[in-house]
Formats: sequence, structure tokens, C-alpha cells
Amino acid sequence: MKRVVLLTSGELRHDFFKMYISLQPGIEVVRTYCESIERNLVSKIKDTKQSHLRFQHLQAREQTEIDFFSIFVAYSQDLSQSKHIEKGAINDPEIVQEIIELSPDLIISYGCSIIKAPLIEAFPDRFINIHLGLSPYYRGSGTNFWPFVNDEPEYCGVTFMNIDRGIDTGKVIHQIRPDMYPLDTFHVICNRLLIKSFKTCASLINQYDRLISMPQIKDSNKDKIYKNAMFDESSVEMLYSRFRESGITNYLRDKKQKDLLVPIIKNSAL
Repeated sequence: MKRVVLLTSGELRHDFFKMYISLQPGIEVVRTYCESIERNLVSKIKDTKQSHLRFQHLQAREQTEIDFFSIFVAYSQDLSQSKHIEKGAINDPEIVQEIIELSPDLIISYGCSIIKAPLIEAFPDRFINIHLGLSPYYRGSGTNFWPFVNDEPEYCGVTFMNIDRGIDTGKVIHQIRPDMYPLDTFHVICNRLLIKSFKTCASLINQYDRLISMPQIKDSNKDKIYKNAMFDESSVEMLYSRFRESGITNYLRDKKQKDLLVPIIKNSAL
């Protein structure tokens, strides 16, 4: 039985994540720290002008998450041992000490604040981050949004990595790509990928002692680091223009060849 601590946030997708992991055989969630969502992306956009498209985009994301996750959250048993904290409080000394005293086998972070050194150093090689994006190709925020804006769906995916002090620069353990089908929308692709990533996370936890240290993908000039400030009206307009024009048809037609040009790390233990 693997004893784990989860670090996450308070959106519906995070509730699904913590509840799903807590129900998996071989895993005991000894505590989940859920950061507040008071200063999330929606609240930041409210303070800006000309944000109509971004609001529509985020509202569509919220509705699609309801469609995918709400029934599970509403009717499943919650064994996640949740503790709700303020955003950023995961690095407070008393929280760090509490986690150390819990002595988990693994810590899994998904959607929480940037983790600082004291907590990282307390759990070397036992701290895993679920990064929504394929590192090192896309790093920062919105890293499954920008590949579609740039008409590069082959760069969409999820990376499981050991946390270090950099921005999505830790050692990669395993990576996955989304399952895409004709006429998929952006939000459907992303939520289907989330479910796939949570299933993979459960397997990773149970197989952690068997995981192999994989050769890493070297950084290249194509690396892209994105910040929330870059998420503007024009980027959303470009995203939906891509889907209106061809969707993912071009990518699916040449998927095998395109994916080969963007290699990912697949841990043989999984």
C-alpha cells in the first residue's frame, strides 16, 4: 500500500482527481491539501478590458468539466482526507512540517502553487508533478492551449516529472498524449486527456518502485515558456479559428509522422 499526499486546487477537475486517486486499490491518500481558487485565471481576467472571448472560452471549459466530472464527484465516496488552505499556503512552514510528519511514500502535485525548496528538499525523488503539457517542448502555463493555437497538436500531452526548483524542468518519468477523434472540440480533448492522466497517475503510484530512469529529451531552440499574461483575446480567437478551419483533421491524417518528430518519454514499467 502506497501512502501518498496530494497537493491540488479547488476546481471540479481537482475534486475529481483527488477522489479518483483516493479510491484506487493499493493507494492510501493520507492527506490532500486543496488550495483556494480565489485568485484563479477567471478572477484575473475580470480586472482586464476586452475579455469577452476569454470569458466565453473559460465558461465553455467549466461547462465541459461539469459534463465530464460532476456525476462522479457527486456520487462517489471521498476518501481524499482533504484540508482546504489558502492559495500559496502549501509552502507555509507549518504546512511543510505537517507533511513531513505525515511521512508519505510519495507526494503528487496537480494544479497547486509553485512548490518551494523546503518541501522539495524534504522528499528527494519522492515528489511528482503532473504537468499539463509536454516538457521540455512547452513549459509554464496553458501548455495544452498553446500547441493548438500554434497548430501543433502533436505537442499536446501530460508529463509526469520529479519536481525541482525550475519551471517544469524536473526529471521526466513518463509522458502521454491525448486520444483525439474527428470533430472533437478543444475542451473535450483536454478533459479526455485529464481522465487518461489520472488513470496513468494511479498506475505510476502503484508501480513507482519498478519505474526505470529514462533518458531525457534534450532542450532545443523550439522550447516555449508561456505565462498567464500571454493569454489574450487574439490567442483565443486564433484557437477557435484553427478548429473552424480544419479542426484536428490535418493532424490526424499525418498523426504517426507528426508524433515521431516530437518524441516523448514512455516508461517501460507502465
